[in-house]
Amino acid sequence: MSRAISADNIAQFQKDYEAVPQADVIRRSVMNNGINATAENMDAKIENDPVFSLELDTGAVANQKQSGRCWMFAALNTMRHDIQANFKIKDFELSQNYTNFWDKFEKSNYFFENVLATADQAIDSREVAFLMATPQQDGGQWDMLCALIEKYGIVPKSVMPETKSSENSADLNSTLNLLLRKDALTLRQMVADQKSDADIQSTRDGMLNDIYRVLVYSLGEPPVKFDFEYRDTDKKYHIDQNMTPMSFYHKYVNWDLKKYVSLINSPTKDKPYNHLYTVKMLGNVVGGREVRHLNVDIDTLKQLAIKQLQAGETVWFGSDVGQSSDRKAGIMATDVYDKSALFGTDLNMDKGDRLDYGESMMTHAMVITGVDLVEGKPTKWKVENSWGDKVGEKGYFVMSDAWLDQFVYQMVINMDYLPDNLKQVEKDEYDHPTLLAPWDPMGALA
Repeated sequence: MSRAISADNIAQFQKDYEAVPQADVIRRSVMNNGINATAENMDAKIENDPVFSLELDTGAVANQKQSGRCWMFAALNTMRHDIQANFKIKDFELSQNYTNFWDKFEKSNYFFENVLATADQAIDSREVAFLMATPQQDGGQWDMLCALIEKYGIVPKSVMPETKSSENSADLNSTLNLLLRKDALTLRQMVADQKSDADIQSTRDGMLNDIYRVLVYSLGEPPVKFDFEYRDTDKKYHIDQNMTPMSFYHKYVNWDLKKYVSLINSPTKDKPYNHLYTVKMLGNVVGGREVRHLNVDIDTLKQLAIKQLQAGETVWFGSDVGQSSDRKAGIMATDVYDKSALFGTDLNMDKGDRLDYGESMMTHAMVITGVDLVEGKPTKWKVENSWGDKVGEKGYFVMSDAWLDQFVYQMVINMDYLPDNLKQVEKDEYDHPTLLAPWDPMGALA
């Protein structure tokens, strides 16, 4: 039913506004100070002081700067925590630029794979439009980082440091996406012209050669062999010579990455709990590890995170950090701003509806390094961010337990801590997870 806004409607709305007590005071405050500052709730800051009954010592935070590599920083941070503890190295970092280089190179090839797989579809089909919207980007998922490490290993930051394009990635991303869209046009036309597989592969190799060159110019050339020198906290000097990225990984991290699984909390009707899911066209390494999510209820997710922390392991997690979050203070709490009270209208939605209606999805990955337990129940969580030490408590944030319930969507948990029923689901459904559409919110990249 069509209905235009009438003059009578507007007159009534004006009358209703004027009937609100202190309406002009509120209007002046919002106009002068903005919505968040006016709606700020000091009680939330008091309740979320950065003190925790259980916290792991993880050192200084990293800084992703003007790039979208939080997922990569968070994953490498969980690994560097072990390196710092096991080898007595203070404030050590792994090279995010090294994994970034191979991620962009592999994502480009993954894009070509999907372009060819959908070449028979019209350019305005939903899948093709989805691909062309963002051929590649900085964001990613835990399983995508594992796929890179399993193929390329890792290196210390000192061996492949940051560059202008890794720290501020906008120019590199726009250049790569222009090149990839141009390449997609060529590949689709070759398929339409019924060119041979050999011709298509040769053309694709030439495209990858161009991309490799762009990446080397922008990010530097990934090391093949290197020496690793450091002085430990006891002032003792160490050197490992002629290391490769894979030998470095096996000596200094040596995790069995197959043991670390992605658990999600997606309380939507299309994803029953205790089942395994994957997302179409989501990944980076062709032939490498696929993205898989085991959907569980939020209480199970939290109890497993606590169990992992108690065992001395930090927890990679993905969330919607922009929701109800004070970046400067480093507080994520559902009541940090009371906008419903400010505007006199209900702005609340439940978690499943926010996912279904596009209000929320995973946007940022961080690391849980502590929790405050009161009578065995979590009240708030300590979070290591990757935005440098000028925000929060020297870069660390406080996440209320209620905020976790509403805006945390993913955690990576060691299989050792999973109950038997979830281990069985992972085993039984690993080779045939339920396939979700490319635009499903659980395919969002942090």
